Amino acid sequence: MNDAVLELKNVAKSYNPGQPGQVEVLKGIDFSLRPGEMVALVAPSGAGKSTLLHIAGLLDTPDSGSIHLTEQEATGRGDNTRTALRRQEVGFVYQFHHLLPEFTALENISLPQLANGTSQQASEARAKELLELVGLSARADHRPAALSGGEQQRVAFCRALANSPRVLLADEPTGNLDPGTSDQVFAALMDLVKGTGLSALVATHNHELAARMDRRVKLEAGRLEPF
Repeated sequence: MNDAVLELKNVAKSYNPGQPGQVEVLKGIDFSLRPGEMVALVAPSGAGKSTLLHIAGLLDTPDSGSIHLTEQEATGRGDNTRTALRRQEVGFVYQFHHLLPEFTALENISLPQLANGTSQQASEARAKELLELVGLSARADHRPAALSGGEQQRVAFCRALANSPRVLLADEPTGNLDPGTSDQVFAALMDLVKGTGLSALVATHNHELAARMDRRVKLEAGRLEPF
């Protein structure tokens, strides 16, 4: 093993394997994510980027190949072990924020910490710290419906980082925003990543945003190549 926080080796995934409608989504994927690195994952619609992110984040399993997360072999582990490793080491952000509408911004960020055994006081302190990092301290007591789309997504970023993961996986995190808001929200994401020292793999259709990351890879026809 090298010092990669996430490493995929020869990962393959098919749907309907052995059937007439078999679709090979991933064909021998090799990928490493280094500490503190922000990598853009560029792919056309339907290329399998969500599948790749789900496998990398231990939400799905490959047909073959191996996954190392924070230098721990995750392939073949039981569900409970995989879940514990995912909760501790991985944060997820999606195109839609998926915030709980009945809770405030601060509470949405505190809840994952409480579920992980963190005290109420420490959870709220961490939530306030993250909200300050994205410029939303004054919106801590607002519910999602009272926040703009960009503010909702920034809260979602904070929630993903609440348990101090080492890896952030983001699937089109600005895809539901207008260009101006997208740029602001992405800048907030970059500040969070660099400010907290974690590593991030970010799927995006936006080539301008991709160019601002440390490096880019392209997923096409089941293969992953530098881009």
